[in-house]
Amino acid sequence: MAAEKLRRTLVTAGRVALGAAAAGSAVLAYGSLIERNLFGVRQETLQILPPGRRPLKLLHLSDIHMTPGQKRKQAWLQALAGLEPDLVVNTGDNLSHRQALDPLLDALGPLREFPGVFVPGSNDYYAPVLKNPFTYFSGPSKQPPDYADRELPWRRMHAVFGESGWVDLSNRHQSMVLHGLRLDFTGVDDPHLGRDRYTGFPHGSSTDSQSDHLRIAVAHAPYQRVLDYFTADRPDIILAGHTHGGQVCIPGYGALVSNCDLPTWRARGLTYWEHDGHSVPLNVSAGLGTSRMAPIRIACRPEAVLLHLTARSA
Repeated sequence: MAAEKLRRTLVTAGRVALGAAAAGSAVLAYGSLIERNLFGVRQETLQILPPGRRPLKLLHLSDIHMTPGQKRKQAWLQALAGLEPDLVVNTGDNLSHRQALDPLLDALGPLREFPGVFVPGSNDYYAPVLKNPFTYFSGPSKQPPDYADRELPWRRMHAVFGESGWVDLSNRHQSMVLHGLRLDFTGVDDPHLGRDRYTGFPHGSSTDSQSDHLRIAVAHAPYQRVLDYFTADRPDIILAGHTHGGQVCIPGYGALVSNCDLPTWRARGLTYWEHDGHSVPLNVSAGLGTSRMAPIRIACRPEAVLLHLTARSA
């Protein structure tokens, strides 16, 4: 009798283990084959324009991680031009392969007809390498030293973006006029690689703060030091990406990692960053792609973000 009881226990345990393995395989298959291709547009509304100003549509793109053959992603990106944004903000990690630049430029072609600004991420500079995913739980990922062997065609990408009229904000500030409103931008090169050098917002005349304007701060990776020095200069909004929204999340809980020192509950969405007595809207995009070394998303669909900016009350 004891032997029969042991046999039944082992059979039951085996069935449970097989069931768990099958369920795990199904989740991985779903995340790899289905969810990572369920592109969508998250829409947010912010009352941050000067009183009386017409609304603006700002399209925030991040973490496209293009690789050759991603026809569905290319077509979806091209179709975003139908949103007719007033401004495109690209917060980096556009590439994930040396042969991906032409597909990327083709996908962004219709959007490059609109005014835009951009900053790079680490995966614009260097191709990703295979890593143990559990290392992300010990802190932000570290870049291997073999940079030269993995360099991507970022110079050509920046040149084409610039030829399209998109402004490079890598450790730079610049202003542009859009529908009669002055937009003041500041941005930094990729903080994840330690390339950020903050230059502040554009300096104009002694009375330029009295004219209608909007301040926009842009970075790829939302490290707290970056958010703090942005916020100290009182922007109207901060835009960032890098986190992939956690990429593999737990339903009902959210992200487990942010791949930087940003709290995981801020890894995706619109929140407010507070520093030095100021509170600033912070939009972190979950991005549109994944590293080609980890092509999976679970409970974290890829996204572009359409921000509807409206006027404050007088």
